[in-house]
Amino acid sequence: MSARHEPGLSIETVAESGVEPPPPGRLGPVAVVLGWANRAMLLIGMVALVLAAFILTYSVFSRYVFKAATDWQDEAAVFCIVGAVFLCGAYVQAGRGHIGIEALASILPPSVNRVRVVVVDAVSLLFCAFFAWKSWTLWHEAWVDKMTTSSTWAPPLAIPYGLMSVGMTLLTLQLLLQLVAHFVARPTRR
Repeated sequence: MSARHEPGLSIETVAESGVEPPPPGRLGPVAVVLGWANRAMLLIGMVALVLAAFILTYSVFSRYVFKAATDWQDEAAVFCIVGAVFLCGAYVQAGRGHIGIEALASILPPSVNRVRVVVVDAVSLLFCAFFAWKSWTLWHEAWVDKMTTSSTWAPPLAIPYGLMSVGMTLLTLQLLLQLVAHFVARPTRR
């Protein structure tokens, strides 16, 4: 099943197929801008994963071949992975690629499934909004107090908290866009 945006799909089709229609009216430009941001974060996430793989490979190689200390590599790789995971969350949500309970979608009547999709989006939005808010408070605390990790390298904790905050904020905006689209979408005629 394709997760691309296809014009002319109704909310009923979304509930049945999981394919997200483009938001109508004034939401369209918002969706375009958020789509650009999501694709930019995807590129950053891809680079971060490649960088993490390189760092971890170098760490193993230098530890066993050169017997060199590798106290910074683990934290650098973790920061890259944290960034990739959180920054790419909104991109995945835009295509409804997060884990869903497809067994329910296949056995529920379309009208009940539409309600289920809206309720899941609303609950997900509330959770992600709370998570984003707490992430920003953690980032602010780490920034103001100049908190660092406990290693000898001691990078600032504002880095992973900032990545987490930006990623969760984008995910919250994506969920908000999708939730609002449920209520402003005009069903298409078949």
